[in-house]
Amino acid sequence: MRILVKIGGAQLQAPAARRKLCGAIAHARQQGNEILVVHGGGNQIRRVGARLGLVDHYHEGLRITDADTAEVALMVLGGLVNRTLVHTLQTCGVPAVGLTGADGATFSALRQRRDGVDLGFVGAVDDIDARLVQTLLQSGHTPVLGTVAPGTHAADGEPFLNINADHAAGPLCRAFACDALLFLTDVPAVLDGDGRPLPLLTAADCARLVAAGVATGGMQPKLEAALLAARENPRAIVKIAAADADDCVLAALKDGVGSRFFGSRNPEAVQHG
Repeated sequence: MRILVKIGGAQLQAPAARRKLCGAIAHARQQGNEILVVHGGGNQIRRVGARLGLVDHYHEGLRITDADTAEVALMVLGGLVNRTLVHTLQTCGVPAVGLTGADGATFSALRQRRDGVDLGFVGAVDDIDARLVQTLLQSGHTPVLGTVAPGTHAADGEPFLNINADHAAGPLCRAFACDALLFLTDVPAVLDGDGRPLPLLTAADCARLVAAGVATGGMQPKLEAALLAARENPRAIVKIAAADADDCVLAALKDGVGSRFFGSRNPEAVQHG
């Protein structure tokens, strides 16, 4: 099975948690699975930006990125977070290779507006060239992708675009022909208003969570991204699950663990089709 694992920056900050997660990736590989990793790094961008005197601005959970923040995003996502994660994977026996969208022209980005709001140097995944990633997988390596990329029509020297890693995961999952997309995060599943896990989610379910004020802040774009990924990859397993669970990658694939998303209105048709 080819599995794309999306990891948030918050799950990568503490060395012990990072090693545990990388150990789970190593175990999933040992069981014969191909693993790709897509990571964020919002907390790390925020921390480095604060040291430089930059102020954060958000719209519906998405970072508004000016030119200075775009440079920090490239340094953090393409450097600090990516290389630290690659090193930890290596120490766990995973032959990892760190990439951004620029490496091998793997993906570019188009500048993005949301509800008429200019998000600055924020992009959505545009053109994807899967050849480098396919070559790495065929040679037994694990690609680790930081979600910064040059603009599709950008001139040389223009800032790279910062891409929300949750939103990048779906298009990358499709382009790399993955069988599963796991959004590993700090909650065991999407929870209802009473704190109970929701094992199956459709578009209507997600809309109700947002309308009721249950899904707010960063969870709102995560639901949107997971639902879109399920629509774009109708035969793939798309889940939100806990990053800190024991053997979290293989555990997340089990029935009843985490929340599985369905682009179809009939989850049964997808599960048993």
